[in-house]
Amino acid sequence: MNIIYLDAMNNEDKYKNLKAELEKNEVWPLVYMFKFIIPADNKNLALVRSKFTDQSVITQKESANGKYISITAKEVMLSADSIIDKYKEMETIEGLMAF
Repeated sequence: MNIIYLDAMNNEDKYKNLKAELEKNEVWPLVYMFKFIIPADNKNLALVRSKFTDQSVITQKESANGKYISITAKEVMLSADSIIDKYKEMETIEGLMAF
């Protein structure tokens, strides 16, 4: 699957395009890898982590200059809509960039 930079699109198109890509997958559920970058801030980090289950595998890496944190979260998702719902849930986190 291609990486889609969600923040670069308007709200209407970004989820429509993502859903079309995701629906090409014929096997559900699947382990989906979410990738985010946030400003290095403990509050934002806690907010991102709180949006995932205990079964999710979450890794993080601080940028070289310490200004940002890259977060990768792998979680079992049941459908394309459940993935889109997760991205919509993340939109409330200030400064978050989704890939």
